[in-house]
Amino acid sequence: MGANRILRSRMQELGLTQEELAGQLNKALLEITGRPGDVSSRTVRNLLSGESRRPISRTCAALERVFGCPVTDLGFSAPRSMQHLPEEPVRRRDFIASATGAAASAAPVMVTRSSVGMTDVARIAADMNRLIEADDRQGGHTSLASAALEKRAAVLALQQKRAGERVRRALYALAAEFTTIAAWAYIDLRDLDSAQRHLHESSTFAGLSHDPPTAVRVWITLAILAYQRKNWAEQLAAAQAAEASAAACRDPFFGSMGRVRVALAHATLGDGNAAQRSLGAAQDALYRASDGERPRWTAFYGSAELNHLAAIVFSHNGRHAHAEAMAHRALATMPSDFRRNRALATCQLALAQLRQGEPEQATRTASSVFTIMDGTPLPGRMRTLIGDFHRDLYRLAPSTSYARDWADRMREEWSRA
Repeated sequence: MGANRILRSRMQELGLTQEELAGQLNKALLEITGRPGDVSSRTVRNLLSGESRRPISRTCAALERVFGCPVTDLGFSAPRSMQHLPEEPVRRRDFIASATGAAASAAPVMVTRSSVGMTDVARIAADMNRLIEADDRQGGHTSLASAALEKRAAVLALQQKRAGERVRRALYALAAEFTTIAAWAYIDLRDLDSAQRHLHESSTFAGLSHDPPTAVRVWITLAILAYQRKNWAEQLAAAQAAEASAAACRDPFFGSMGRVRVALAHATLGDGNAAQRSLGAAQDALYRASDGERPRWTAFYGSAELNHLAAIVFSHNGRHAHAEAMAHRALATMPSDFRRNRALATCQLALAQLRQGEPEQATRTASSVFTIMDGTPLPGRMRTLIGDFHRDLYRLAPSTSYARDWADRMREEWSRA
């Protein structure tokens, strides 16, 4: 008599512990018989050890209800009271033996809810990663936001099925991720009210997930939204929440993500010394971070993105030569797959050059943004940066030939949106 590896595998698939399975079986017995079940974790241990190869009818009925399949598919032998004639498939689906072993037709049963497991979670996570990759290439757009919200609805529907606590938390993490993708798309589109609404939803799902990296993503996105709204106090509070999060305490990588956002918040508040300290702390934390498996959404962050954000910090502090140097460093190592981020870093480089009195060079740099994003409309956030550059250029060199050429190119690109 050996251990029941089939049952153990199905439990792992659903993310069920022995105690959770006992609870699920008792719930199923209440649905079937109208009376609470008395299955204990010891009963489950006997089922797993192989000591119980032919459970009693009521236990078999509960097992079938929880796992959505015959007990024979779980490695057990069904008792005679549950062995139905092959010519009665409908009766077998719709009726089940009662706790007293009465005829199956005496106990009508509700339609069995199917279960959801970690393979479902992995499948949905793959869909999420594809949306993140689309965002890396072209930035936020309405179809991305719609697709993310559609996937979120599908994830929440799965919460109505049977699952263990681990699976339920993973589903809530996915719901938070999809909602944050939608919110991020709206930030990129500069639809900040929609972004705010979805981020409030994200924070709820992230809390239910008990997943520290997911919580960090929500806090960082809230900081970015506050930055776009010029709500500097809220930006600092959200960045500090990311910096103090459980994920940041455990992993210097997430600590770096939080600290660089704190640096940017201090810079926008005009505290250059605090910004410099936080930026140095972010660089030190990233240096200490080891390689490891992290969520796909974190792939954008590394030394290149840190240098890009450092360029923004220096720009706010009026240190435009430093901003130019950091933007060059960012572009030297940023992967080509991150087209949107490369284009944003190029915008920062052009602004830094312009603010140092190099309008012709800055115009050439800014024009390359259109080449990087060729074939893709510019997201609203990028259009805002290009608009800032355009106004500053015409203030410095309004009558030059390169400014006129720039204006023609910009009108052409704007018309594609």
